Amino acid sequence: MADITRRFGWRHLRSAPTAHIRHHKRGRLAHDGAGLSFWYRSLSAALSEVPVNDRELAMAFHARTADFQDVTVQATVTYRISDPAEAAARLDFSVDPDTGAWRGAPLEQIATLLTETAQQHTLDVLARTPLAAALVDGVASVRERVAAGLAGEPRLPATGIDVVAVRVVAIRPEAEVERALRTPAREQIQQEADRATYERRAVAVERERAIAENELASQIELARREEQLVEQRGTNTRREAEEHAAADAVRAEAEAARTVRLARAEAEAAREVGAARAESQAAWLRVHGEVDSATLHALAATRLADSLPRIDSLTLSPDVLTGLLTRLGRTAPETRA
Repeated sequence: MADITRRFGWRHLRSAPTAHIRHHKRGRLAHDGAGLSFWYRSLSAALSEVPVNDRELAMAFHARTADFQDVTVQATVTYRISDPAEAAARLDFSVDPDTGAWRGAPLEQIATLLTETAQQHTLDVLARTPLAAALVDGVASVRERVAAGLAGEPRLPATGIDVVAVRVVAIRPEAEVERALRTPAREQIQQEADRATYERRAVAVERERAIAENELASQIELARREEQLVEQRGTNTRREAEEHAAADAVRAEAEAARTVRLARAEAEAAREVGAARAESQAAWLRVHGEVDSATLHALAATRLADSLPRIDSLTLSPDVLTGLLTRLGRTAPETRA
């Protein structure tokens, strides 16, 4: 929209570079071009503003395929007004000289023209195409047909409109039909997933079997080695027992021989001791047989005195002492004789 300002009853218009302005004053063309800026009086001016930039028109409409299925077509048409004079002559692009706003809806008229034309060609294509083919190849065929139809539409050049590009975004069936169409593919994908799962499980079972066989083989080998170990331990124990028995036999023989030698030595010592005692007794008896009775009595008294307890002092009465002295005096001469 053009920028309009007021000064002392005059109006000043300043347009954008993408807007073509046509100014008629008293029925004559005073200004014509894009990006203009000029003064005018609102009571005597007739202004038109035609956009000359590329514009995008999004459209969505329903269609029916050859097998009577409803689909929704989403497309975008890019167009521009190449001849602003023709467009301003055929469509109402006039603007209010005080506000700069369009008095009509020219862009809506262009959108209606393009949408209906594109829809007509789309319906013509899809009416002879089954749903499955429309979903697979319908986008390209609809795009080509709509582009050719818009290019051959005589009202567009007459209005100064050029179609730059046509894009068909999607062709979608109804939600229930779309779910039904997706079901076989989903089932196939699910079957592939199940098959992959079964194969993975089969591989896992095979690996588990291999692992179990390896474990069983390991256990068998371990049992065989344990059997060898038990046999070797038995052999070692038996050999150790034999060695201990042989050692005990050697020790017993040595102990027996030592005992015999000790017994012989003790017997020999006993014999010698007995003989010595016998000789000593015989000599003792022989000596005692040769001495007189008084000597034997003295020896007996001496041995008796050795056996008596120690006497530190002895007190004798005069009578006892006299008797002893008298007795000793009598026996002394006999001893000397």
